Amino acid sequence: MTQAASSLILITVDCLRADHVGFMGYKRPTTPFLDSLAKESFVFRNAITAGAPTYYSLPAILASRYPLALGRDVLGIAPEENTIASVLKEYGLQTAAFSAANPYVSARFGYDQSFDCFRDFLSTGTIEFPPEAVEHGLRGRMNQTIGGACHAVPGLGKIYDELYFQYCQRAGSQARESLDSLRRFPSADVIVDHAISWLNQNSGQPFFLWLHLMDPHAPYYAKKEALGSMGCGDVDAEEARYLNSFWTRGDLGPARLKRKRDQVVALYDAGIRWVDTQIGRLTAKLVDLNVWDKCALAVTADHGEEFLEHDGRFHAPIKLPEELIHVPLVLRVPHALRSRELSTPFGLIDLAPTLLDTLGYPAPASFRGRSRWEQIINGEQWDTVLFTECVHGCTNPFHSENRVAPRILAVRKANFKLVITFSSQTERLFDLEADPAERHPLGNEEVKPIRRELLNLAKKHLAESQKSRDFDHRLGSQLRDLRIEWAHSTANSN
Repeated sequence: MTQAASSLILITVDCLRADHVGFMGYKRPTTPFLDSLAKESFVFRNAITAGAPTYYSLPAILASRYPLALGRDVLGIAPEENTIASVLKEYGLQTAAFSAANPYVSARFGYDQSFDCFRDFLSTGTIEFPPEAVEHGLRGRMNQTIGGACHAVPGLGKIYDELYFQYCQRAGSQARESLDSLRRFPSADVIVDHAISWLNQNSGQPFFLWLHLMDPHAPYYAKKEALGSMGCGDVDAEEARYLNSFWTRGDLGPARLKRKRDQVVALYDAGIRWVDTQIGRLTAKLVDLNVWDKCALAVTADHGEEFLEHDGRFHAPIKLPEELIHVPLVLRVPHALRSRELSTPFGLIDLAPTLLDTLGYPAPASFRGRSRWEQIINGEQWDTVLFTECVHGCTNPFHSENRVAPRILAVRKANFKLVITFSSQTERLFDLEADPAERHPLGNEEVKPIRRELLNLAKKHLAESQKSRDFDHRLGSQLRDLRIEWAHSTANSN
């Protein structure tokens, strides 16, 4: 066999849905570069993340470990846990990671481990997503009092909510504000600039480079150039701010929100387009450095995003529909240049061992997934069961009490998917081939053998997670959390 690739690049794009990229059939021009890359790559039509959102998905991607395997109260990468980075560093590769200020992808949760260079672009003391603006003081108390009184009168509450929203838009806007000034995270060009700077110094030897990009993440403030590329060049900062504020309103139902859905999706798509442009710029640099044909490259997502498909928005861990867990995955390996679409479901729990295999390195015994590389290059099918899990309602894991709620578990085999919500003690079975939008759960009397099989697989998964739990890693994570909480409490008391 031809010499394996010597370096690896992994790009994870936050909130990138599978059905919003061109090589997966999307009609809008969100990913022209990745579409061209897909023509010489393996395209996984059914890549499924092992958890959602980010803090439940990345342990599987980097450490091939189910997100709740160390316990529902433990998040991130455990101290001294095996990851792609730790394995490749042990084999002598230089390692670097650049993450666009996602607070859950930080040293706080162990993601800096085994990286020679790690930049998370978080300000000192930043530990969670910034809250939405809230009015305080006398005016804030007056608004709360008036709002409460209006909501006590039938029909008047909705009128007040609309007037107050319009007032906030006018009071909150600033003269000459730009899209760049509104953006919460550094855009992909900033992350790629740092990656290129690092490559200029380190590409002379084998390396592992990981980028985590945030451009499709809400609030949706795409670069002006990307909006122009998507035919939305007339959208200015004021309109983008209005659309984002409208989309976050808690007083509107799906019917009202749908009025602006297409415009919000256009902003989201422009964020994807900017990511695509910058991935193209990164690969051009790799060509210029004469290392492109020595690099394996994988581009995927931590999870997707919902736009009212099931009456929801964003990606809160309260359900596991396909729009949140079905993600794109394209894998280019230079010694296996070919275009092939794989329809067999592929769990991202298998991604880390597969990527190591493309470089010729074995996966550590602690990895729960297995390499599919040999089957991929031989064009073989494989039979697998996919598990996706999260803690119901844990929208802010910085508050440890949120982490121990009941879980949601999705089990998929072939075209059948069973979703078990332990908090409500309910289960729903879907036939994704007949009902890809998951609108019509099968009745209890339908396909009983499949339902029984998936329930038994769920029980086995839960039992194995408990039985195989690494208590040293669990204890290390708990001690890390306690040290950080102690440091914060001490700092706040001074």
